[in-house]
This record gives sequence, structure tokens and C-alpha cells, in this order.
Amino acid sequence: MIFRSKFPDVDLKKIGIYQFITSNPYGIDDDKAIFIDGITDKKLTFGQLKANSKKLAFGLINKIGFKRGNVLAIYSPNHIDYPVAIFGTIAAGGIVSPVNPEYTPEEFATQLIDCGASVIITHPNYLNKAIKAASAANIHESKIFLFDENKISGFQPFLSLFSDQEIDPVVYTPEEVKSTTAYLCYSSGTTGKNKGVETTHFNMVSNLMQMDVFEDQINHKNIYMGSLPFYHIYGLTLLVHFVIIKGASCVVLRKFELEAFCRIIQVYKVNVAPIVPPIVLLLVNNPIARNYDLSSLKLAISAAAPLGSDLCKKFVDIYHASIKQAYGLTETTPFAMVTKTENIVDGSIGILIPNVECKIISDDNKELGYNEPGEFYIRGPNVMKGYLNNKEATNACIDSDGWFRTGDLGYVDLQGNFFIIDRVKELIKYKGFQVAPAELESVLLTHPSITDCAVISIYSDEQATEFPLAYVVLKQNETNETQSDELKEDIKNFVSHRVAPHKKLRGGVYFIDKIPKSPAGKILRRFLREKAKNEFI
Repeated sequence: MIFRSKFPDVDLKKIGIYQFITSNPYGIDDDKAIFIDGITDKKLTFGQLKANSKKLAFGLINKIGFKRGNVLAIYSPNHIDYPVAIFGTIAAGGIVSPVNPEYTPEEFATQLIDCGASVIITHPNYLNKAIKAASAANIHESKIFLFDENKISGFQPFLSLFSDQEIDPVVYTPEEVKSTTAYLCYSSGTTGKNKGVETTHFNMVSNLMQMDVFEDQINHKNIYMGSLPFYHIYGLTLLVHFVIIKGASCVVLRKFELEAFCRIIQVYKVNVAPIVPPIVLLLVNNPIARNYDLSSLKLAISAAAPLGSDLCKKFVDIYHASIKQAYGLTETTPFAMVTKTENIVDGSIGILIPNVECKIISDDNKELGYNEPGEFYIRGPNVMKGYLNNKEATNACIDSDGWFRTGDLGYVDLQGNFFIIDRVKELIKYKGFQVAPAELESVLLTHPSITDCAVISIYSDEQATEFPLAYVVLKQNETNETQSDELKEDIKNFVSHRVAPHKKLRGGVYFIDKIPKSPAGKILRRFLREKAKNEFI
């Protein structure tokens, strides 16, 4: 049975992203401040965004030979010029690959090599890591530019690429819009290591138009909190693109920090806050939030992980603001379903947005009906083109009819409300970030004392998120006395020094005699999850 959106289909435009975000459907003035730096109060107006992005595009093409289809990587926390870098690249016909700035040089280099980036824009604080990664990826240092107004250690600010001239942004045919990749965000998919998600111009424009219909109450008077990372598809779509289409404003915060978050809401009268469940938890429980006037807040949007109904109710009772929960994946650009405050119960993820269909499939590959739990398959114009240079992984999750296998297990009730009950996939969700067990396991196996291991998730009620937890088997020459708290800490530190902060083994390290596996050698994580639940929860 195919479930369809309650909303009528939207007549989607087949135009490029640059043309769409500058189309100004709601008639905002060029002097409207779209992006505001929450620390310095620097403003980027709609007119400046258009002019600066076209100046950057001209410089990319004429100063450093950037060509249509080339990839530019952005390795930076949120920055007021981040949108200029994005849309300058898009105007030049390029592809943007945003990168988690907390990646180690090795992790960054892996993404650079995989996406084939030829240019890097980074924040000065991350320059040293960018230099190391660029060297590993054979990118010349002259192609590294800075989000800064000054030259640092011989590295030029990205402003040096600006020209007095503005380029006419690349225009795509309707067919090219559907096939041309605009963004390469990285996702672990349903399992395994990170893969480049090919988000086309049509994918992004479609998701913006879908959300424009669903969020019809949002307008130029809205002020968004810009603390979600711009490199993550959630922040990229909602805060970098959607605010422009709506003519709203986004107050940019480099990264989430509770006191700064609350101060910005108070000072700038922020009324829309896209967040994740751990932030909801902090706003409910941390006394720091009570030191600020957050009465301007009218709407919170929670996504990237499930939000419990009890936590939702507490938030609403305290702040008298409504809250929505959104569901999606990097592969769906990301939004596929949205719910509202009054409909949030445990596990609820909302109703389908326009132009999206869903099937629920059983373990034996049968289509299910209402109130029958199975795996969600989604089809719509916002579903990615595929994984970059990975036909096998693409074919494993998108079938010939365009159905994308989400790896999420749930059901739909008779009213069309969807509920998630588990994940088929093995990914761990730490505060909205994806953590692939296989990646951590590959790091653990390089530790001199470990012969086998398995990583699972354990849920922290205190922080309302999942933690990675490692079970490790020590080598035969290790004695019982070796199984000490000191060795556990050594293993945790060993991993911490080799991965981004969100991948740390916050759930702990535990010794085990043998990792349970199937006859085919697949780790039976469900047994380990049950073991952890019985022993630690």
C-alpha cells in the first residue's frame, strides 16, 4: 500500500538553486538583513548576498580557474559569509561539499579525496587542520582561502577572490536541474562509512517548495536562530536556503552554546528556533535559560532525532511556544515528514509533506497497511540522486522505481500520522550527528590490546541522546589484571584522538570474552544492546 501526503502536490520548478533563492517570491527589499552575526552584529542583506556571491563566482572562474562541475569544500563553523561561499560556488556552476569542522585532518582528507574538491574555504581557527588535509588530498595551498578579512601566514582571505565584476550565474535546462549535483553532504546511510550524498538542484528546490507550502505561516517578520551547523543538511536547507525564500532573518551563532543561544533570543527577539532534542532538554532543565527573557520565541522545530512527548510538554509549559518535530535524512534533503505540538506523542514524526509518498515494507518484503510496523521506503522529488561514485550503495537503498530505503522502522495510523519505533540501520545518533559503528570499530581494532570489538548505542536520559558504547575483546596475552579502568580510559582516549568529538565513546568501554556474531560473521548487535540494557540501564 502506498501512503501519500494529505497535501496536494506542488507544481515544482525545474530551475537552478541560485535562480530559485534569488527569485524573491515574497517581494523583500534588497536592504533586508537576511543573515546577522549574533556576536558582532554584522549584517548581510539580500542585495549584498546576491552581489557578493556573483563577485565570488567571477573570481573563482577568472582568478583560479574554477570550472563548472568543480567541487569547493567549506571547512568552518557557522559564519555570516558561509552563504556567500555557497551561492558563489553555485553561481559559478560548482558543487559545494560542506565539512564538519571538528573532523580530524585525516577525516577531512578522506572527504576531500572522495568528493574531488579542488578549493577549500576555511575558518582561521581551523587553518592548520585544513593545511594537513589539503596536503593529503594533493590540493595546493594556494587553493585554501579564509573566512577572514586579512591574510594569515600567507593564506589569502576568500574576499581576495572577489572581483569588481559580477558574473551571470550558470543557468541549467530542466533536464540538467534534475541531474546536476549541487551539494555533497556526507552521510553514513543505513550503515558503513560516510558516503557523499548527491543532492541535485532539483532536490533542494523541491524540498524548499514543499516546506514553503507546509510552513505557510512563516514570513519576513520571522527571525530564526542560526545555531544548527550549516554543514549539516538540516541547517543547510532550513537556515541557509529557506530563510532567504521566506525573506526572514537568521541570527548566526558559530556553534551552539546555551548562554549565547539564550542571549541571542533575548537581544534579537528570535521567534523561530530550529533545534535538536538535547537542546530542548537543556532549555527545560538548565537554570541558565531562566536568566534570559525568551518570551519572543513562538516556534521550535526539533529534528535529527526523536523528541519524547514528556519533554515536548515541559518545553511548551515553560515557554508557551509551539513545537514541531520533523523527520528526514540527508538523503531526503532532508525533510519528508513534519508534526505539530498537539500531535507529538512518543515516537510520532508527523505527516508526509507535499509530493512525498511512503511504503511500509515487512521483513519478507511485503507491502503493509495501516498500523502494521515495517521499514519506511520514501519516494519524492527530494530524494537524492545517489551516493557519489558508489553505485553498489546507491542500488542497495534506491530501487528502480525510485523508492529510497530509509532504514527506519515504524507504522502509520488511520489518520496518516507516522510513528518511528526503531532503526533497522546500525547508525548511532549523537545529538543529531551520525556515528557509524563500523568506523569506530575500525579505529578500535588498531589499538594494540584489542583483537575484536563491537560498537552499539546506549541511550542517555540525562542528555536525551544516544552514546556510542564499545565492547572489546582483548588479545590472548592480556591478563585479567589488564582489564582495568585505566585500560578502559586508555582505549577511550585512543579513539578520541583519532575521530571527531561527536564520535567519542561516551557510552564507555566494556570488556567481553567474545563478540556475538551470525554464521556469516555479522555482529549481532541486538544481543549486545540487550546486554547493555540489562547491565547499565
